[in-house]
Amino acid sequence: MHLLWLVVSLVLVVWATGCGQDGEEAMQDRSAPAAGEEMRFPKIVEANANRTGDRSYDFSVTISSPYDSPDRYANGWRVLTPDGDVLGEHELAHDHANEQPFTREQTGVEVPSGVDEVLVEPRDLTNGYGGKRVPVRLP
Repeated sequence: MHLLWLVVSLVLVVWATGCGQDGEEAMQDRSAPAAGEEMRFPKIVEANANRTGDRSYDFSVTISSPYDSPDRYANGWRVLTPDGDVLGEHELAHDHANEQPFTREQTGVEVPSGVDEVLVEPRDLTNGYGGKRVPVRLP
């Protein structure tokens, strides 16, 4: 009888954990800190590409980093292929403490033929690259 109760309890816990999660909740940003933890990396809020040449693209990237200060801030991002090849890096030279979130442009990124989606990854002055990579579908 105790074994049956244990199995039923386990099934109910598993069922309750999965209920109410739509695709968006299931795909939440796993790089976000848990309660009480420090945010290690800036967050890419939005990233878009605009085709400017045969395989050349300009990127508009919006970043949020609530810890921005002269000592620690979002200091850039990079554009990667899905395989992890770096196509371009954009450097930010100062904090944006009074401008959160903020948007900057990166121009002239050459993307190899056959690549129709890239990833944008944020960089932190203290911790380097990391956090959630945001996919960008190329037009």
